[in-house]
Amino acid sequence: MHPHRLRKRFGQHFLHDQMIIQQIVAVIAPTPAQTLVEIGPGAGALTFPLLKKAGKLTVVEFDRDLIMPLQQAAAGMGELIIHQADALQFDFGALTTAHQQLRVVGNLPYNISTPLIFHLLNYAEKINDMCFMLQKEVVGRLAAAPGTKAYGRLSVMVQYHCAVTALFNVAPEAFTPPPKVDSAIVRLVPWQKLPYPAKDFAHFADIVKSAFSQRRKTLRNCLKGKVDEEMWGKLAIDATRRPEQLSVAEYVAISNQQN
Repeated sequence: MHPHRLRKRFGQHFLHDQMIIQQIVAVIAPTPAQTLVEIGPGAGALTFPLLKKAGKLTVVEFDRDLIMPLQQAAAGMGELIIHQADALQFDFGALTTAHQQLRVVGNLPYNISTPLIFHLLNYAEKINDMCFMLQKEVVGRLAAAPGTKAYGRLSVMVQYHCAVTALFNVAPEAFTPPPKVDSAIVRLVPWQKLPYPAKDFAHFADIVKSAFSQRRKTLRNCLKGKVDEEMWGKLAIDATRRPEQLSVAEYVAISNQQN
């Protein structure tokens, strides 16, 4: 069997460092009763230790060439359910039951990590937690606090839905081939009850997107046409502040303000 040829277009970097793998599995701490889903199992570095602990694991893998080797290598370890699919289009809701939320894990390809997280947030109510390996810079943005350089649209949208915890960093040498960037592990736990619910989520998302599309400008300028002076007058928010200075709660307040 030829070693799997790495495909640049899939952003594939395979994890091989056993200590890091054990650390990640320990953080996830799967148990047999849970519905565990791995995105992008690759060559199975995380898949097999997770399968041994959980007894059952569902994986979503885009690359057909990896399916057969995964099935063969998993024989006797437990029940491995493989969906050959694009995770960006996949219906994660179909994997849940009325009583069982999903636990989603994965070493996410750098080129799809942000759109994939946005896709998964559509299923936030059906997800117990998510544990991902991502580019360290992306984890920094997910976990960023208002007023910091890394804080932006991704921070606000993810923190609206989830509590975010950056766990630990992973050096490039843990992968084959080594990526040109450091990685990090992050845990996202969807709120059971949203701390700051938007009356109209689409409007909230539009406000946040508009604000950060011109982050050097003041809020008044960024949101011209969406928030008028009368509305600014009702809000206890200084319209001369910059987009990265506002908390999730303040963005929700702007979104929920009507004349």
